[in-house]
Amino acid sequence: MTQPDRRRGRGGRVRPSPVREAAADLGLPVVTPARGREAVEPVRAAGADAGVVVAFGQILPAPLLEAAPLGFVNVHFSLLPRWRGAAPVERAILAGDRETGVCTMRVVPELDAGPVYRCSRTPIGPDDTAGDLHARLVELSVPLLLATLDDLGRVEPEPQAGEPTYAEKLTVEEFRLDPGSPAARLHRLVRAGNPRPGAWLTVDGRRLKVWRARVDGDRFVPETVQPEGGRPMDYAAWRAGHGAADPFGRAVEAAGADGGPRPRGLAGRGDASR
Repeated sequence: MTQPDRRRGRGGRVRPSPVREAAADLGLPVVTPARGREAVEPVRAAGADAGVVVAFGQILPAPLLEAAPLGFVNVHFSLLPRWRGAAPVERAILAGDRETGVCTMRVVPELDAGPVYRCSRTPIGPDDTAGDLHARLVELSVPLLLATLDDLGRVEPEPQAGEPTYAEKLTVEEFRLDPGSPAARLHRLVRAGNPRPGAWLTVDGRRLKVWRARVDGDRFVPETVQPEGGRPMDYAAWRAGHGAADPFGRAVEAAGADGGPRPRGLAGRGDASR
């Protein structure tokens, strides 16, 4: 069971989900309900003992959860009850969390509120992007899920303990970079926005995305940027080609080719500090 075909990727062509493509390669039947309640009978007819839910994007109704005798197991990329919801990886980075993880839990009709079977932890590195962290959590989740499935019917999950926090859906606007913000906050926005939606600011009426950056003392140092309509490039090269002063003002310096600070001196339009 997977989401219906949607417009995906460049060009906006209607494409099946990766799950549907993999199922087709394996010759497995697939249902693509717009809502979970539409899948109750197909799931019951499949005769499965249990179901696994990963990033399905809907709260599953009780009749569907009851269609499998051992229930449904969800793989969630946070240490529950922290960061229930749609964007736990990005929210952990934005909040400055130093640790996160992956948990398996029994699915209930309330958002990510089910009792937990197992968890695995991982530190969040100071330069980890959301993409880096997501890839590491995927690796942790495979053995965790297999162990959980072995436990079904023999081990009861434990209720979540502590005050929950919620990982709201991401918006493009919240990744706008304010040059007046502290360097640590700007750096977290860049890391959490990579690979999507991307941290950005407007220079001379055009959007500039920042994909990589670092913090040097109290300075925010952009490293890799992507001008609107262009490709990712070194920040110093962008400044040289753009003919602009640093849009982040005097508090930052561009990284040179050797990774060290690049001398200031580029003058011209686009200095947001003026």
